[in-house]
Amino acid sequence: MIVYRISWSKYADDLTGKGAWLNGGRWNHKLIACIYASESRALAVLEYTVNVKINEIPRALSLITLEIPDTGILKLKEGELPGNWKDAPGPSSTKDFRTELLKALKFPILKIPSCIIPNEFNYILNPMHERSRYFKILEIRDFVYDVRLKLL
Repeated sequence: MIVYRISWSKYADDLTGKGAWLNGGRWNHKLIACIYASESRALAVLEYTVNVKINEIPRALSLITLEIPDTGILKLKEGELPGNWKDAPGPSSTKDFRTELLKALKFPILKIPSCIIPNEFNYILNPMHERSRYFKILEIRDFVYDVRLKLL
């Protein structure tokens, strides 16, 4: 399966989940590594857009194409998520929910609806899982972010 992510170019080849480990995110607490990806390039851009301030967008961005296994994916529907999962900023309930799944090491990948477009999906990859060795970068391309997206 192919998934996509937008990243600072200097971290484009990192599959350790260090950025999420340092900063936390909607689905993980700080000090818990994971890799956020999306099912399409467009969704990856939208997810990046809602999670970055215009003055924090670096000039050097990359669009990363990843190959991940088609198996070992925990697929969650909206009704299985914490009731406030769409709140902004990401509530502690979603961080707690996924952090426990990450620590359990049962699944290398979580498929979860996007807060932006619930009929499309994001993938949270667990770099600590033994099957993470099958996560493979297929391509890294320079990505020029169109700041008009932030000006709308």
